[in-house]
Amino acid sequence: MQIRIRLFALQRQQTGWRDRLLEVPDGATIAQAWALLVLEYPVLEPATGVVRFARNSVYAAAEETLADGDELAVIPPVAGGAAYAGSAGEGSTPAAFRRIELVEGPIDDALVAELRRSVPGPADGAVVLFVGQTRESPGTPAPGQEEEASRHAGQLVVDLAYEAYVPMALTVLEAIADEIAARFGVGRMAIVHGVGTVPVGSASVVICVAAPHRGAAFDACRYAIEELKARAPIWKSERFADGSVWLGAPARHGPAAPREEGR
Repeated sequence: MQIRIRLFALQRQQTGWRDRLLEVPDGATIAQAWALLVLEYPVLEPATGVVRFARNSVYAAAEETLADGDELAVIPPVAGGAAYAGSAGEGSTPAAFRRIELVEGPIDDALVAELRRSVPGPADGAVVLFVGQTRESPGTPAPGQEEEASRHAGQLVVDLAYEAYVPMALTVLEAIADEIAARFGVGRMAIVHGVGTVPVGSASVVICVAAPHRGAAFDACRYAIEELKARAPIWKSERFADGSVWLGAPARHGPAAPREEGR
């Protein structure tokens, strides 16, 4: 049977292709398909154990069985970030507002101002706005990129290049928004992430959350950015004057466990 393989970030760069068909035995598992791919492209072997997989745009375990015509996306380490579960908030806003979007290039001040105006409603007493921007100091290299990172030690980052598995990324961000509504009682939010080139000092991600009280707004905003970095199939490459390095850690399939009260 045939399945379609999609590669991103480092694995795309290593093989020189993004999308192709692969013949696999009937009833093959995801792990077996990956093994066939590694056999054909030995350069992928070091990624075994750190990549994750998505079957038809949904995270899937390696032992899951494939069907003819499936799309199997290989998910490299994502941008990374510590898990934050937070605690449940009190109440919810009377009317929901949600904006989930991927935009090309850096996020400008006009969009940030638009979110500040449009996200909060008349019942909200708190608005928390997070802006993540490109910095000049290097981050943590993805597994397998340590040697390349050492080659650029002491250099400053020129810009970041973001790549995304767009349909799955939007699905994951919608799921995170659903979790925020359930965990914190917060229904008014925007999560906007840039893709493509983002120069140093420019914004790559903006999260805006509004709630009647500040506690829930702070918790919801932090949960959004930490879960986005741990789960969304969005990758970034730090670019230097003479090369680039992919960043990140293995993706987490689902939400962090809720934090116990009093901890």
